Amino acid sequence: ADPTLINSFFKVPFTPAPMDLSPASGTAAAAQCNPSLIQVPRWPTYIPRRAELDPETGLHMTGSPVEINLTSYHLKITGKVDHPLALSYDDLRCMKKVTSEVDIICKGYFEDWSTWGGVPIADVLDRAGIQPGAANINMKAGDGYINQSTVAEASASDAFLAYEWVKNQPLPILFGFPLRAVFPSQGGYYDVKWLLEMEVV
Repeated sequence: ADPTLINSFFKVPFTPAPMDLSPASGTAAAAQCNPSLIQVPRWPTYIPRRAELDPETGLHMTGSPVEINLTSYHLKITGKVDHPLALSYDDLRCMKKVTSEVDIICKGYFEDWSTWGGVPIADVLDRAGIQPGAANINMKAGDGYINQSTVAEASASDAFLAYEWVKNQPLPILFGFPLRAVFPSQGGYYDVKWLLEMEVV
C-alpha cells in the first residue's frame, strides 16, 4: 500500500498491520471457551475525510484511526468499581454475545445502517461491580476521543461493545477494531471507536 494515499487530514502514521491468522490474547477463562482464530484486518490504503463515505465498507468516517496490537490489547474497567478489570479480546468474545442491526445517526452529517455483534455493556459492568454513587462512565478511545454516558445509558438492554460486524467479521480498522461502543438509542457520537478504557465516575 502506498503511504501517500493516507489522507493528511488525520495525520496518522502509516504502519501496516500484518495479514495473517493469529490467535487473540486470552486468559484462562477465555481459553476454556476456545474462541476461534481471527484474521486481523489490514491498515486501509485510503482514509476518508470526516463524514466521507468509505468505499470499502459503505460506512461514513469519523475519528482518527489507530492501529492497536491485538496481542497486548485489554479493555480496562476502572474507577468506582469493586473489581477493576483488564479484559482481553478473547475475554470479551467468551462472554454472552448479542447481534443487532443498528441505525447510527450523526445528525446533519450521515446515517449508517449496519450489523454489529458484541457483548452487552451491562454484563461487563456487572462483572466489575458498580459502586454506590457512581453515575457516569467515561469511554476513552485510542485516538484520544472521550465520550461520557450515564451508567443507566450504558446499562440499557440495547447498548453493547462490538467486536464484529457483518458476517461475523472483525471490525474494520476504520470503524473501531478491535472494539467499539454501540448505543442504538443515542446519537452516533456515543459510539466510541478503538475503545481502550471505561472509567466509572
